[in-house]
Amino acid sequence: MPVISRFYGIVITMYFKDHNPPHFHAAYGGYRALISLDGRVVEGELPPRAQRMTLEWLNTHSGDLVANWRRAQTGLPLEFIEPLE
Repeated sequence: MPVISRFYGIVITMYFKDHNPPHFHAAYGGYRALISLDGRVVEGELPPRAQRMTLEWLNTHSGDLVANWRRAQTGLPLEFIEPLE
């Protein structure tokens, strides 16, 4: 599973040819969450601060995430997305 971004200890990954809805995976310490590209936590959980930062990153890079989702669905290499600063 390719890492597409890292910031403040949060690791963001996306799987190739994954199931709908379009989403990414976020990990922080022992926490894991599957987050849809519309900002819903579909599965798992993150600590509140890590979740806020992840959603802020999502809002900033939503277009990049949609492009990566499309690339992943066709098996193309994923692009690294700038971290939250």
